[in-house]
Amino acid sequence: MPHSSESATPIAPADPRFQRVLEHVQSRTKKPIYDTWFRNLEFVGVDEDVVRIGTPNPFVKRWIEESDLMHTLCEAVRIGFERSLTPELLITRRDEDASAEADHALTPAAPEPIASSAPPGLLEQDSSIQLKDDYTFQSYIVGPNNRLAHAAALAVAESPGQAYNPLFVHSAVGLGKTHLLQGICHALLSKHSPRAKILYLSCEDFVNRFIEAVKDGELEQFRYKYRNVDVLVIDDIHFLADKERIQEEFFHTFNTLYNAQKQIILSADCAPSEIPTLEDRLVSRFKWGLVARIDPPEFETRAAIIKQKGEAKGTRLDDEVVGFLASRMDSNIRELEGAINRLVGTASLMNRRIDLPFAQQVLADMLGAEVSRVQIQDISEAVVNRLKVKLSDMQSKKRTKRIAFPRQLCMFLARDMTDLTLSDIGAHFGGRDHTTVIYAIERIEERIKAEPDLAQLVEDLRRDSRALRGQAPR
Repeated sequence: MPHSSESATPIAPADPRFQRVLEHVQSRTKKPIYDTWFRNLEFVGVDEDVVRIGTPNPFVKRWIEESDLMHTLCEAVRIGFERSLTPELLITRRDEDASAEADHALTPAAPEPIASSAPPGLLEQDSSIQLKDDYTFQSYIVGPNNRLAHAAALAVAESPGQAYNPLFVHSAVGLGKTHLLQGICHALLSKHSPRAKILYLSCEDFVNRFIEAVKDGELEQFRYKYRNVDVLVIDDIHFLADKERIQEEFFHTFNTLYNAQKQIILSADCAPSEIPTLEDRLVSRFKWGLVARIDPPEFETRAAIIKQKGEAKGTRLDDEVVGFLASRMDSNIRELEGAINRLVGTASLMNRRIDLPFAQQVLADMLGAEVSRVQIQDISEAVVNRLKVKLSDMQSKKRTKRIAFPRQLCMFLARDMTDLTLSDIGAHFGGRDHTTVIYAIERIEERIKAEPDLAQLVEDLRRDSRALRGQAPR
């Protein structure tokens, strides 16, 4: 991980080598990415093997450090300065108010949600979608999986038609696209004039309204309605697939709104280029603004979501229960919410406390075999017992051989025996990144082939882990 610092540092004069760095980054990234994360970087200075680079606020600094953009920056630095240097990102402050501004940028202030349902005339009244009071920015849990989409949504809510137009958000089912879209609508309704026209509907509703307009001879009225708005929000735009005539209509609707600098916000279950039979000209336009993907949440984000959902139901869940749910349900936020609703509801009816055995019992049919599947805690305990090491040492930053080998064994077995992602496994062992986990897995695999004793130890640890979970040997 590159060095970092929060301290203020004077800006050095422009350096042609740093200009080459920015030019290389610009050539390797798309324009929205460059404009958002790199355009405002500033050269601070070079000290031995470190190049210090200023960022405008903590949000930009943290995003570059924690994403693949750091690899792009490292490569550009090597090319621009013609030697190997480690980028050190700073937060540059130029006046006494900059610190407060930077802190504000780290956690953007979202407008307060409306207290009641949307005022008449602002939203599509015959849409099958209704705004949910709790689908606001304030209740949206931000993590590495959705940080870009969330930041873009805040920017759009703050400056519709200017920040990112169109904003295209895509993810698998149940990962928070609709929550983010509704958060934008809530923010717009609370911040902007009551006279602002916001149409929010599903693509299926758009298609059905168009078919009805053609059937009833009201096509001009349809076009006036959908092209005379300030913000058009359409969920599940992939529903346009295989509908050539309606794609033609939406193409002209898009052009009219875009040329008038009206905000367009779209969501889908895949990227624009992956929507089947979508016309190339629509694919191209959907990419004009920003395409932001939401990935499945990592363990820490899932745990935060579970805690928040529980508190929203008036229940503070034990860390043991939170960890159990976060480790067993790792793909769909809606399933998490359903599990929490069932837990809280059942506990209320039975008038009992929610502990781990109760959660396992109540959710057995939802999780199926997941309840009895080996968990990373079982593997860690098996390794601790066999190799006589401390779990706290394996989860620490220590890199001694006595600690590194058991840690690598745990990572190898966790990848083999659980459904945890590489990032989740790394997070369990001191917040290590996925590349460390990959190295550990490859190292153990190589040694197993060459060392029969190690292969036997791995089999013994598998058996011990299953025994701790109460599984029969396989």
